[in-house]
Amino acid sequence: SESQERMAVVLSPENVDRFLGYAAEENLEAVPVARVTEEKRLIMSWRGKEIVNLSRAFLDTNGAHQETTVDVAMPDEKNSYLDGQKKTEKSEADMGWKEAMMAVVSDLNVCSKKGLVEMFDSSIGAATVTMPFGGKTQLTPTQTMTAQLPGEAGKSDFATMMSYGFNPYLSSWSPYHGAVYAVLDSVAKIVASGGDYRKIRLTFQEYFQKLGEDPARWGQPVAALLGAYNAQKGFRLPSIGGKDSMSGTFEDIDVPPTLVSFAVDYQKASGILTPELKKAGSCLVRVDIPFDEYKIPLYEEVRKAYDRVYDLASRGKVISAYAIGFGGLAEAIAKMCFGNLLGVKLEEGITSAELRRQTYGSLLLELDPEDAALLVKDAGNEGYGFTLIGKVIEEPEIILGEESLSLDEILEAWEEPLEKVFPTRTKAGKENEDRPLYTEGQFYVCRHKVAKPRVFIPVFPGTNCEYDSARAFLNAGAEVETLVFRNQSARDILESVDAFQKAISRSQIIMFPGGFSAGDEPEGSAKFFASVFRNEKIKEEVMKLLKERDGLALGICNGFQALIKLGLVPYGEILPQKEDSPTLTTNEIGRHISTMVYTKVITNKSPWLQGVKPGDIFAVPASHGEGRFVADRKWIDRLFENGQVATQYVNLEGQATMDIRFNPNGSYAAIEGITSPDGRVLGKMAHSERRGEFVGRNIYAEKDQKVFESGVKYFK
Repeated sequence: SESQERMAVVLSPENVDRFLGYAAEENLEAVPVARVTEEKRLIMSWRGKEIVNLSRAFLDTNGAHQETTVDVAMPDEKNSYLDGQKKTEKSEADMGWKEAMMAVVSDLNVCSKKGLVEMFDSSIGAATVTMPFGGKTQLTPTQTMTAQLPGEAGKSDFATMMSYGFNPYLSSWSPYHGAVYAVLDSVAKIVASGGDYRKIRLTFQEYFQKLGEDPARWGQPVAALLGAYNAQKGFRLPSIGGKDSMSGTFEDIDVPPTLVSFAVDYQKASGILTPELKKAGSCLVRVDIPFDEYKIPLYEEVRKAYDRVYDLASRGKVISAYAIGFGGLAEAIAKMCFGNLLGVKLEEGITSAELRRQTYGSLLLELDPEDAALLVKDAGNEGYGFTLIGKVIEEPEIILGEESLSLDEILEAWEEPLEKVFPTRTKAGKENEDRPLYTEGQFYVCRHKVAKPRVFIPVFPGTNCEYDSARAFLNAGAEVETLVFRNQSARDILESVDAFQKAISRSQIIMFPGGFSAGDEPEGSAKFFASVFRNEKIKEEVMKLLKERDGLALGICNGFQALIKLGLVPYGEILPQKEDSPTLTTNEIGRHISTMVYTKVITNKSPWLQGVKPGDIFAVPASHGEGRFVADRKWIDRLFENGQVATQYVNLEGQATMDIRFNPNGSYAAIEGITSPDGRVLGKMAHSERRGEFVGRNIYAEKDQKVFESGVKYFK
């Protein structure tokens, strides 16, 4: 058959010829490849010449024989990290629950890293199942990275999951326990995200001080690997490899003993759980797991507990979940509250010590009251347990007894520690920029109908959204042609110009995709795009498409920058930029931002927006470093009056705003996208092509602006 399976067969010498004869009769390919010998050597020949001759003993050592003496030390029981945990300036006995909560969320290990996370593109590929921060406020951090695997036309209900675990304070006290708990934490996060722990595969990253020949130093990585092995055996999970260990010593400074556990799993994207609280009236239940006298998990009971949670999640009983770790119950509750600004009324008797305790491996589940009651009732029947922690409430506060703590206070304490290092705020005002919806116009009607329009997508060095864009158009019913502009030689450039011209001539739509054209060189975002499309041959073909064939043009992110530089928006023609022309410049915060933005459609003038109506609001991924729309007041007023402002950044109330939380680049008048005067050229910053049934499951808003379907429909 065309798809052949290959198998190695070991035969006695007298049976080799018989087997080869049988294979020939059955039309099977059989080739003798090696002969087993008494001499313990691997010998290989090529064209009659011996090229490898190695002893088996050498192969057994992986190339070099090494050995050393190792002294594995017992952890100091008197100063156990697991008993005292991370030392604080104030003892728990002297700390009230509110003070404990604030101390936990402001700890550098727990506090917000949003300003750092947003520097990395989290939505590229249109496959991100859970964005790094979820809920309507996008403030609840996810614990597991989940992404769809590629499928036909981008459709797949198969997602990969990856989490990690590591506590440097614990590992410094006991590398053995540090490794055990690293594995436990990484596995617990997968379970809290809806994964089946039995399918997990582990991989480790080790990082230890320079070892030399000191037996005590060698004892640390050996203890850590023994701890990881203990956890693997306990969970019955294999590891699939790891990064090479690294030396972490500079002069007399050593890194803490480090073994980071990464847990990798797979799950249906539709079955992924997210950690933000979702509805008032539900209950929070902690899954408690047991440990032995040495603080090692009782794995059999832990496995039963995780099986129970997976069964509940598979039946749709778990509303949200969080794996409790470094910040204890306090961290879990606070972060689950942030996303949708729902509060929690804690059960009486919960102490500050219980809020802070690092109960690694435990899970906090949001459940309907009847499901929570059944679990708590069953708590004594198993080796693991369930504890009712509290009830989700509508009010944005955490309540214990007669005292309450507002989420605003907790959020401020959580966001402040790293604000100066990785800023998320600017000095810009938060005033609204609402303008009346433009509903007077009618979009341009195509006179040259085509059953299946062709889309030309040019690709330049640095472009990275061509696949997502092509897939979006293909799913919308168009044909797509993608060409790379080659620039390694003068001949390449000339040939690329000719190829682009021909591709445009046979297309109805030009789509400028996102990315970082020419690396976004200083003052040069999309400059490469613009330079090429100002070539007379290409320029002429573009204008024929727009003026003679009623064609369309679309530019997203870097493509929007190209349209602005070419003049296609706002003028509708390829023209040199004027001194007062609108432009796009560096984000006000001075760095790349990657987040979901809420945008409101405010015009009915563009064919690209015929699938929606003015006033509709969508959550769309944004990812750029130069996305701030800038223009003087005259231009801004003119664009609004002409119906050329396509979309604006809006807050949770649907109001156009300058608040950086919702207008992350600081665009003037909160403008996210504009069109040409007739609406047939649309430029916008947010990535409408990064969409899918399971993309951004932890963001609650309509995500499909139907831009691509509208562009195709225009020609029908």
